Amino acid sequence: MKKSIERASNRTDPALTQVSVETPVTECSKMATSVSSSLAPLLFFARIWGLLVAVLVVSWALVFKPSFLPQSTSQEDFIYAVLHPLLMVIGFILISGEAILVHRWLPGSRGFKKSVHLCLQGLALACGIFGIWTKFHGNDGIVANFFSLHSWMGLICISLFGAQWLMGFMSFWHRGEARSVRMRVLPWHVFLGLYTYGLAVATAETGLLEKITFLQTEKDVPRHSSESMVVNGIGLSLALLSGIVILAAVSPRFQAELMYPESKKTTTL
Repeated sequence: MKKSIERASNRTDPALTQVSVETPVTECSKMATSVSSSLAPLLFFARIWGLLVAVLVVSWALVFKPSFLPQSTSQEDFIYAVLHPLLMVIGFILISGEAILVHRWLPGSRGFKKSVHLCLQGLALACGIFGIWTKFHGNDGIVANFFSLHSWMGLICISLFGAQWLMGFMSFWHRGEARSVRMRVLPWHVFLGLYTYGLAVATAETGLLEKITFLQTEKDVPRHSSESMVVNGIGLSLALLSGIVILAAVSPRFQAELMYPESKKTTTL
């Protein structure tokens, strides 16, 4: 009788074992799904503000052409002067922000999301490098274009962004490191990514301030002119957009994905 009781107690119900293991994972999956739906307004406003920034920058470059005319009347110099804000704002900041949001809305596997994230960040890096390269084509030389706080912050931002992209490629895409190493690197990768994104927005703000100050002092652009309003609108929209992107990136869903990356899988004993 005792032996039969011991055998019965040693038997493990597979269903109970499965439930005990799946419960935290299932709860996390439900939490991630609910938070994902709550991120919809943030993603919507991020698209709206991003579109507004792009429209304002393009309008500034096309409508107020005299503001971008350098001392020389060369058409090539004018193109380089216009390309710089277009590439740095639309190509660098907006695309890198979209790369950050990829993990919040793009369906598919984690590998697919990481590949899209890597490609978008690579495209943003290329736009940023080319945007800085356009400033090397001034008749006054390199030193004349890289003396201000804006230029120094831009060089530091691009350098950090390139190092961050290379670290992400080696650690998460190339799979050259063990999983435990990648998990230790991931928080720093996220922090440096958001820091670099915020630094890029701050650099753009200093560039806008430098440009509008120059226009108001050297080219007699009125402080209450339509161009001043456009430039202020770009700066304000960038500030709001960066806040939305960073808020979406640090949402609870992100923490859930870090803790349970395989929340949709069933684990049994």
